[in-house]
Amino acid sequence: MTHDRFNAYRIMWVLVFFDMPTETKAERKAYTKFRKEILDDGFTMFQFSIYLRHCASRENAEVHIARVKKLLPEKGHIGILSVTDKQFGMMELFHGKKEIKKPDTPQQLELF
Repeated sequence: MTHDRFNAYRIMWVLVFFDMPTETKAERKAYTKFRKEILDDGFTMFQFSIYLRHCASRENAEVHIARVKKLLPEKGHIGILSVTDKQFGMMELFHGKKEIKKPDTPQQLELF
């Protein structure tokens, strides 16, 4: 059943959107800490304040969503969205009027 484990409806993308205050030194420190911690968990910057992570399964996505929830700062607006690889693949991206290529799907190594 390997084909079931790696199909476009099982593979997930987790997106984290956030707007955090950065007016004080403490707020900037909280912003930097949150950003560093999600980067350490394998998220990559998609756009400013939008980070994404490729996950091999819904269960794996739930693990990373739980980690982000543990990292939530005291202030700010944070959104977490998970979509299937199929849904993510239907996204259209543009730089101005020019269409651009979607991010590459990372190669997944699975150890048993």
